[in-house]
Amino acid sequence: MSATAAAAPSQPPASAIDLIAAALPGFETLLQEAIAAVRARVTAEGKVSSALLEAEQHAAHGLSWLATYVMALRELKAYGERLAAENRYGAVEDYAIRIGAGEYAAQILGGIPMSQGEIVRLASLGLSAKVIAAARTAAADTLVAEGNTPENRARLVSLFSQDDGAVSVGDPGLDETLEAIRSEMRRFCAAEVAPHAHEWHLKNDYIPIEVVEKMAELGVFGLTIPEEFGGMGLSKVSMCVVSEELSRGYIGVGSLGTRSEIAAELILCGGTPEQKEKWLPKLASGEVLPTAVFTEPNTGSDLASLRTRAVRDGEVWKVSGNKTWITHPVRADIMTLLVRTDPDAAGYRGLSMLIAEKPRGSDADPFPVEGLTGGEIEVLGYRGMKEYELAFDGFEVKAENLLGGVEGQGFKQLMQTFEAARIQTAARAVGVAQSAFDLGLRYAKERVQFGKKLIAFPRVADKLAMMAAEILIARQLTYFAAREKDAERRCDLEAGMAKLLGARVAWAAADNALQIHGGNGFALEYAISRVLCDARILNIFEGAAEIQAQVIARRLVEE
Repeated sequence: MSATAAAAPSQPPASAIDLIAAALPGFETLLQEAIAAVRARVTAEGKVSSALLEAEQHAAHGLSWLATYVMALRELKAYGERLAAENRYGAVEDYAIRIGAGEYAAQILGGIPMSQGEIVRLASLGLSAKVIAAARTAAADTLVAEGNTPENRARLVSLFSQDDGAVSVGDPGLDETLEAIRSEMRRFCAAEVAPHAHEWHLKNDYIPIEVVEKMAELGVFGLTIPEEFGGMGLSKVSMCVVSEELSRGYIGVGSLGTRSEIAAELILCGGTPEQKEKWLPKLASGEVLPTAVFTEPNTGSDLASLRTRAVRDGEVWKVSGNKTWITHPVRADIMTLLVRTDPDAAGYRGLSMLIAEKPRGSDADPFPVEGLTGGEIEVLGYRGMKEYELAFDGFEVKAENLLGGVEGQGFKQLMQTFEAARIQTAARAVGVAQSAFDLGLRYAKERVQFGKKLIAFPRVADKLAMMAAEILIARQLTYFAAREKDAERRCDLEAGMAKLLGARVAWAAADNALQIHGGNGFALEYAISRVLCDARILNIFEGAAEIQAQVIARRLVEE
């Protein structure tokens, strides 16, 4: 070799976008093979069998996670390409994508954690050794080898630890209008929420009504309601930004908007013209606060077994039965109430939705109306609104408040809201994860042990690097689902994946941030103890992770 050749500069390393682009086709093929393999295991007589799908839950749910990871890689690539086209792609974005994509590629090939103790491996999906070997392309191996390395993690932490004013690690990839909305929500939280959230949590206090009123003034409750009904008529992506930032301040504040989003979606999709004219402007202005009343003590996610009855009696429906895990019912003015109006119709067919009016209550007199009583369910986290079990005994609802004016449509109407609700829950999860990251980073930069700051220790820095990378992934998956919803395309699959991943990311971020705090993280006085409790619920409500994975799996194998 000549001296000139020896001195020639080496090729610059491929960007994270290039690495994903090279590896992605192999993973896409692997996913299709996995779908076919699982479909074969859960199909009987040419149709997907519910019994077989249940019996093969490990494989089916593993397929859901594999599909979520492949979609995450796909969206990381698309995100990077958008930023590059706008000259917004920098070192922070490249390192975060490189780490996240490299780790997810490694987990696809080695084992995806569905939870702390449940790892799904490709062989469990019914894939042959030959198919698995074919997925280990040179590009995939390079992505793994050059992705989540100690050097890349250290460099990423070095970059973001110097920028205290950053909204997030990496450009969120949104336009100026959406970032202006984010800034407004951040200012609101800094002034009205963050200084008080931990005290509200520790005392199990309601979020002050004055804060709720200020949220109404900012348009939070009418964000996506059409302008013709008094709302702002903004996109679901804007809903994600608002939910994310409010939940970053306190999940209870972020979740107040969820009540209105669910009620508005129900009325927009299923209400009569008169119901839309009456209720949507009041929801948009915050004059009326709603709550969702669906779950029952013995049914959980099994809504087909719902038993709460509503019997028509002249100009009213009389409701009898029990509901549980009802959020913010005391201060709500209306309840979107799922009931069985036809006891002879099996399963979902006899269900109807009522817009049930009630007076606002207080701690002293929570339900000042005949036929409705309730008891508070004390909870670890997700406070500020309070959870209740409700008992209906002849509670009256005006006949005109049957949603849509037709019986038997309740389950269908509810299903129409799930896409938006799960997208918003995914956004709440991103906000909680970001809050955990903020607390962990701040503590790691301030706390000194053995003569140096915690962030100088590789195991601490590694946690922060992976938190940052996964938050970026969850955020982009959530925005993608919202864009699909805004384009009026079916997106239950995308929304479900965003929620499934976002909830796990939030829990991991909170757990790791508490670990960074050490013993102090276990003390009630530190905010991370609250964030840990708040993060845990995200894997349960709006469809538990197992239910979510089951729904995703069925969609994949049926298609």
